[in-house]
Order: sequence, then structure tokens, then C-alpha cells
Amino acid sequence: MLSQPLLDKLRQLGLTAFRVALEEQQRNPQYAELSFEDRLGMMIDRECLRRQDNSLRRRIKAARFALPASLEDLDFSPRRGLTRNLILELAQGEWIHRCLNILVLGPTGAGKSYLACALGHAACRQDYSVRYERTSRLLHELMLSHADGSFLKLLKGLSRVRLLICDDWLRDPLTLAQARDLLEILDDRYDHASTLVATQIPVEDWHARIPDPTLADALLDRLIHNAYRLELKGESMRKPPSPLRLPAS
Repeated sequence: MLSQPLLDKLRQLGLTAFRVALEEQQRNPQYAELSFEDRLGMMIDRECLRRQDNSLRRRIKAARFALPASLEDLDFSPRRGLTRNLILELAQGEWIHRCLNILVLGPTGAGKSYLACALGHAACRQDYSVRYERTSRLLHELMLSHADGSFLKLLKGLSRVRLLICDDWLRDPLTLAQARDLLEILDDRYDHASTLVATQIPVEDWHARIPDPTLADALLDRLIHNAYRLELKGESMRKPPSPLRLPAS
């Protein structure tokens, strides 16, 4: 039988899964047929898997996703405008390693937020840190940080995130101060981290929503020239089927 001091030491070391696996092996006589190396390897694998799962959960929690989205549930039908091979390629995270960006474009209700969160979840599974923000709330947080003196701390925190997701990008026209704040964020991230923006505003209309042409040029330069463009199509996925619509015969 296992001694309690040994179990206590494993608990103190934080080897929870290793300890559980050791107890399972002790209870099951079939493990006695395996070599010491095989049994040790199984216990180490169990502990590594537990730590990986815990790390993934922490990254997902820290990301604060708006939706529990997954790439497996995406609609790849031709009417949606998504290319399966491209999305699966992006799920591997190489674009984040190369510090590239993604623009998710499309009409209201087309599934932009879901796709953004799904790509964010995939990035978490590839060991990248992710932060999801609705742009309006991020701008409000930036405004408050100016008031309480935490602006530089907030910028530093955002710069460390490997993937920053800005949903509802430029839904509302920016003020001059807001444009400057966003440029500070993108300046810190350019060639160092990746940014994903999801928006119903076509790229050609972005300039009109930024009050200073020079700031507009700078913002666009840091986002669009090294970005994949994913353009969603189709009717709103939030629209419920009409009760008056008869099923096809």
C-alpha cells in the first residue's frame, strides 16, 4: 500500500494527477505487468495533460470571450463566404507567430463575432494569450485609465497579449482622443503581436469615421496591409424563421 507521507508530498508538490494515477496503478494488479518506465511514463503523461488542460482553461478565462465558439461548429456552406481550408490553416496559429492581423467583415448578424471568438479559442489551444474586447468598452476603459492614471499600465498589458480581438470595430465614429488611443495600442502591437477586428463597416468607409486624416492613415496602415480578410455573407443568423413560412413540399 502507498504510504500517506508519499501521497502528502505529491499533494504538496502540486502533482495531483500524478498522485491519482499512482493510486489507480496501486489498486489495479494489471499494471504490475508493465515495466517501471512504462508506469512512470503513464503517470507523467497524466500530470502533463492535467497541466495543459488547466493552462488552457486559464487562457480562455482570461480572454473573456463573448461567445463559447468553436471552429467545429462553423457554417462552411458557400452562402456564408468562408473557405474551409483557409480557416483550418488559421486555426494552427502560424499567422499569430508571424504577427499578422485578421479583418472579419460582413453585415449585421452574419456571424462575425462567432468567427472571431472561434479563432480566439483556437489561438488559446495553440498556447497564445488572447483578449477579447468590444471596441466601445475598450474605448471607455481607455478613457477611465486617463482619469485614474493607469493609461500606461493598460497599454503595457494590451501590448503583451499575443492576440487582441476588437469586436464591433468603428461601429461608432471616433473622437480625436479615441483615435489617438487606438493608434497607441496598434503602434505597440505592430510587428510584435496580432490584432483581429470584426466589423460591419467596410474598410473603404473607415476613413470617414476617424476625424483626423493623418491618424486614419496611420491606423489603417497598422491594420490592413498585413491582414487576412474574411468576408462573411448571407442573411442574419440571428433572424428566426418566420412562422408564416411554409415548409417546402
